[in-house]
Amino acid sequence: MFTLARHRVLRVPVARFNSTLETLSAVTSTPPPTNSTASDASASHPAEPDPTLSPPKRRTQGRRNPKYTPIRPNISLERPREWKPQSQPAVAYIRADAAASGKGEVASEGVEEAKERLDMLDIMAQVNLPEVRWKAANGMADMNQKVYRHLIEQRWRNEGALDLLMERLYQMHVIPDILPVLEPSVDLRVVFPEATPKDVLRTRSKRRTSPVEAGVFLVNEQTRQPPKLYTTVFHPEPRLYTLLMVDPDVPDEGNQTLKTYLHWLQPNITLSATSAGLLPPSAHTPYIPPHPARGTPYHRYVLLLLPHADPAAKLSLPPGPLERDTFDVRDFVKEHALRTDGGGAFMWRAVWDEESSRIWRDVIEKPEPRFGYPPKPDRVAGSPVMYYEQKKTSVPGAGTRANMPHPNVICANVPRVFCALSDHG
Repeated sequence: MFTLARHRVLRVPVARFNSTLETLSAVTSTPPPTNSTASDASASHPAEPDPTLSPPKRRTQGRRNPKYTPIRPNISLERPREWKPQSQPAVAYIRADAAASGKGEVASEGVEEAKERLDMLDIMAQVNLPEVRWKAANGMADMNQKVYRHLIEQRWRNEGALDLLMERLYQMHVIPDILPVLEPSVDLRVVFPEATPKDVLRTRSKRRTSPVEAGVFLVNEQTRQPPKLYTTVFHPEPRLYTLLMVDPDVPDEGNQTLKTYLHWLQPNITLSATSAGLLPPSAHTPYIPPHPARGTPYHRYVLLLLPHADPAAKLSLPPGPLERDTFDVRDFVKEHALRTDGGGAFMWRAVWDEESSRIWRDVIEKPEPRFGYPPKPDRVAGSPVMYYEQKKTSVPGAGTRANMPHPNVICANVPRVFCALSDHG
């Protein structure tokens, strides 16, 4: 248990051990009051300070005052500051602008840069507001405002959508096979119906639509109807665009090369940041579904949304569909002054299947061509019998044919074109 001890408190002031006796007696002795009335009066009314005396110095903490006070330049109206050489261009610009304003003219140098900087300051003033960020991320952005257009464009450019598109365009050699330069500035999205599962009856299946990733393989059943195209444009003023859909992988047996086939042409489309995202379905040259020929490798189907050089000038095209088999994208772009440093692009791939044969029969109404590998002589039999050999680098649609004579065969000596059979069988 704890024991509480009571200690007496000394009522005598504590003194140091080495203090002298006189010092101790002076501290302990308290002189009696001589006049209680005078002392009470002095306590109730303290003495006023003498105004002639200087106030006591207060000792402050912190940094000491500098030893040397800064010397200020001697500047006055009679002695102004001299201009530095770096400010001479600014002074010249101010004087030129003042002179032009006095004559009723306005100097236009640097006006565009000033407007762009003002727009950027307006965007940066609102870009970090939680409400603005939430609306931009949840599809509730008002495209009339610059800050929403900026946020959506930065998301399209920086979060991988544009990078994936450009990667596929370069990997699949769309650039430079179709156009030497292509710099998309419009977010073009393509929606197709989903493929029907093999274990479900086609008549009872429910066809749902979904966005398509650039560069993927699609079956020809999905692309039988025109796709739904959605765009996100980032300029507020209306501009004119032209939509093209081409296939650059069609074999040309006569010229021993590949040619471009025009599937779809839709000119003079007006787009702006506030326009509807879905493109209108009307077209100058109607849509022809993709139909890869049997025996050829995969075909690349490319959509191009190109802006006009004059945003308000429409294309003047002859009435009726254009020639599809001999279409040249570069000549068309050059002839009609279309730009490649803007607009949108998209591509997908497809190979031959049974739906492709039905498209040849029902839509194109032409005999379906067949292609294969170049024939080789039968060295064992010693006769000019030709046969087809399936190699390891074969592609879907190229079958194996042995000891099958084909007297009339046209062979193409280019990488992705094989051999067209004249009997179309």
